[in-house]
Amino acid sequence: MKKGIHPDYKEITVLMSDGSEVKTRSTMDVEGGVFKSEVDSRNHPFYNKDQKIKKKADRIDRFNKRYNKK
Repeated sequence: MKKGIHPDYKEITVLMSDGSEVKTRSTMDVEGGVFKSEVDSRNHPFYNKDQKIKKKADRIDRFNKRYNKK
């Protein structure tokens, strides 16, 4: 690798939304070496069953809109 052209690769701590911590290495420039994550696999609908509920609610809303149901 060429010297002087790559960003610093340092250890950071990722603070998950539920309070757990993960230590990893990254090129991110975060204050104090701690990155606070708002969305992770524990609270994102893609990773849990809330996504199916939302899809079902969207289908019901489309049906009601199509047939002018209130």
